[in-house]
Amino acid sequence: MPSSTPHPADSNGSPPLEAGTPAFSPLYQQIKGLILQSLQSGEWKPGEAIPSEMELAARFRVSQGTVRKAVDELAAGNLLVRRQGKGTFVATHAEHQVQYRFLRLVPDSGDQASEGPAERRILECRRTRAPADIARLLAIRSTDAVVQVRRVLAFNGTPTILEDLWLPGAAFKGLSAEQLADYRGPTYAMFELEYGVRMVRAEEKIRAVAADAAQAELLDVSAASPLLSVERLAYTYNDTPMELRRALYRTDTHHYRNELS
Repeated sequence: MPSSTPHPADSNGSPPLEAGTPAFSPLYQQIKGLILQSLQSGEWKPGEAIPSEMELAARFRVSQGTVRKAVDELAAGNLLVRRQGKGTFVATHAEHQVQYRFLRLVPDSGDQASEGPAERRILECRRTRAPADIARLLAIRSTDAVVQVRRVLAFNGTPTILEDLWLPGAAFKGLSAEQLADYRGPTYAMFELEYGVRMVRAEEKIRAVAADAAQAELLDVSAASPLLSVERLAYTYNDTPMELRRALYRTDTHHYRNELS
């Protein structure tokens, strides 16, 4: 666990910069980086409260306003959650306001919450050697092991999403089809709880495709039906890629929704 004792202040009264911190970085960004280091190291785990702004200000020898600005940015990025009258907590994918953060497929008749949890059908879960393209995206060697998962997600009995997932084998030792099928909460919440891996951001590539015969059968649509192909690379702290997910979405009853600001 990182030491809570702050480093001595420099001659200007500001805390010294951490190794690798650009000299032009605003002070609140430096504090944000230090808080991120504590999150990455597991000092504060998902669902746990972090120290108060007053305590963090004393720890880092800065004003509460500087800490508040750093915490505000982390909360805006869904890494922390403020709870009125209770404090600030490490966000977890088990929380309602966070669990749909990476699912942009919305039913035409309402929102994700109205559908309830997805029904998961695990078609395959195996450890294998990483193909070259998968290894490159996950920043691992092609000789390293990955866990490959194929599953169908259904809503209200209708198969809606066909997914292929690749996870670094070193971080997900022991992951099984039974575990994936039996866990009732969001998959990312299970990754946090069982493997200590928190997905904090993701990049997606989206294109339209036509279903081939095998995909059409699994999604219960006609061959050549239009599908939305979504490739997602999800990262944990320090921009470390931890999951590659390639999904096919039915769009006859759902649509992809994004909010731009």
